[in-house]
Amino acid sequence: MAGFETYHQEYQRIEDYDEDSPPGEEDLLIHKNGFACMVLSEFFELVQFLFVVTFTTFLFNCVEYDVLFANRVINHTGQSPLGPLDRKKVTLPDAILPGEQCTERIQGNSWIIFLLIMAAIFWVYRLVKVICNVLSYWEIRQFYKKALKIQMDELCNFTWQEVQGRLIHLQREQPMCVQKRELSELDIYHRILRFKNYTVAMINKSLLPVRLRVPFFSDMIFLTQGLKYNFELILFWGPLSLFQNKWSLHPKYKRAANRQELAKKLSRIILLTGLVNLLLCPFVLVWQVLYAFFSYAEVIKREPGSLGARRWSLYGRLYLRHFNELDHELQGRLGRGYKPAAKYMNAFVSPLLAVLAKNVAFFSGSVLAVLIALTVYDEDVLTVQHILTAITVLGLVITITRSFIPDEHMVWCPEQLLQCVLAHIHYMPDHWKGNANKSETRDEMAQLFQYKAVFILEELLSPIITPFILIFPLRSKSLEIIDFFRNFTVDVAGVGDICSFAQMDIRRHGNPQWMSEGQTEASVYQQAENGKTELSLMHFTIKNPRWQPPQESSVFISHLKEKVHQDAQTGPSPQLLLSEAPLCTSLLSNDNRCYLFISMSASDSRLLSQSYSALASEFASAEMSLHAIYMHEVHQQKTQHASGPFQASVPMRELSINSGESFESSHA
Repeated sequence: MAGFETYHQEYQRIEDYDEDSPPGEEDLLIHKNGFACMVLSEFFELVQFLFVVTFTTFLFNCVEYDVLFANRVINHTGQSPLGPLDRKKVTLPDAILPGEQCTERIQGNSWIIFLLIMAAIFWVYRLVKVICNVLSYWEIRQFYKKALKIQMDELCNFTWQEVQGRLIHLQREQPMCVQKRELSELDIYHRILRFKNYTVAMINKSLLPVRLRVPFFSDMIFLTQGLKYNFELILFWGPLSLFQNKWSLHPKYKRAANRQELAKKLSRIILLTGLVNLLLCPFVLVWQVLYAFFSYAEVIKREPGSLGARRWSLYGRLYLRHFNELDHELQGRLGRGYKPAAKYMNAFVSPLLAVLAKNVAFFSGSVLAVLIALTVYDEDVLTVQHILTAITVLGLVITITRSFIPDEHMVWCPEQLLQCVLAHIHYMPDHWKGNANKSETRDEMAQLFQYKAVFILEELLSPIITPFILIFPLRSKSLEIIDFFRNFTVDVAGVGDICSFAQMDIRRHGNPQWMSEGQTEASVYQQAENGKTELSLMHFTIKNPRWQPPQESSVFISHLKEKVHQDAQTGPSPQLLLSEAPLCTSLLSNDNRCYLFISMSASDSRLLSQSYSALASEFASAEMSLHAIYMHEVHQQKTQHASGPFQASVPMRELSINSGESFESSHA
């Protein structure tokens, strides 16, 4: 009985854990391989902050730059054996002030003292948070060892499906969640992704103000780590947030009677948060600049082309994320889509820029070749003033210009490349179809798949822009946010309050244009955009073949699989483009077809075994890719055969009152 109580207490960490995650998910997410690595990561974050602050203070107050740059002669004491010429040499100790003089400089600068006090306060706050995290990690470690029988040194050998299976088996043998006898895969995902599902839904319904209208430019997407942090602080886990704890929305936000009053309160909270951000803007900006300099300066010098590399933007990760998709699942899916996306973006070249780049690279390379030859002939050339700077700048120019020169072996086939991208990312706007060769499509894709240089620039500008986004666009959406959480929050036994979109209920949130026609009762306000409900349901079912969906969802899944299976057997129709992409051609081949459509129930044990886990993951990804492309093609056909033009998504503000109230009555 004592052992059961211990398991029960440790099991509560699934819900009480600081990141709202169950034991092991963060290990699998960042591949830190256990308790020790997680603690070391937290520890070095503290050390890194301390180093940046102390090293920057040292550089500004304890170095004589006139001496370092040889602008002032140092009076060396004693006679050098090499004669007077040796006195001209400057060493690092010559440029460093004595400790007493350095301390006096720091103490005499009240601005530096103030910044150091602010840094110390933040560091102590981080220290307290790290201690709390370490205690949580320790309890998670104990849960793994005692309840799940998994040692930390063996954790890297387990897949998430195996850990999840042990959690479900443990609940069946020793019920610790008293509200439910059976713990399903979806329950576990709901606990892990409670707040992330809300965020994905708000991005899907265009509720969060991340699209900015800049004069003389097209609409820009702006979402940074700092802005996302403030969104979560206001809505989820801050002291004035909408949630009274990590699993329950405050009851007053579930009642429609005082929605106007709650909206005004939320508006005041957002205004206060925005003003605090505005007040802290100078300090955060200084930190962002220093951190970016220390992080990227050496990389840029060594590999200037790294700034031209691309990465999935933060907005892209939320826009492309399925409901109930774990971080490591999303990372794997977007990782597989990286090369196709990069090929598509690199296929767009400017002939004029290519000609200019070739000539600039030629002239710069010629000068650089001469300078390198001179330094090889006589190394004293390096002592010439600014010669190293010239070599570095010329190398940087050559690297940048070469990025504008297209690959001579490249074949221009944007539609096929975009089809390959869709096979992995699963989402794209309707108007991209047939317009893959347009620069507008490329620009919109760049919002999801941005340059690393753009990412760095956005993070640097974030302290300046974030306060204004909070104070103006977000405040104006206070009422819509209140209505959203009231209309789309459901209480699930044993799980708590979750976003109703995360239930992937076709009847409540399905879209008739995404193969759920006749199975959904959702209004436009209740429908998820871009087929998010249908695609998420299909993805979760493929990733968790043991999960038993509700009746309406089972009918939808069976119907979809049957249609895809029929098309795979008979070959794609001329109207469909399933075979345009190389991946799809491989999936539809006779050699692979039997694997793609094998009955999951007949091969559960094989697919879930450790020896076949990697193979099962690849087959699941391939099957989902095929279903995603098929669903998009059917959706395109339905929109093309519609009597009128495709209806754009209706703003939340216009529908949140009428449709929202009707949703409440139907939900009741």
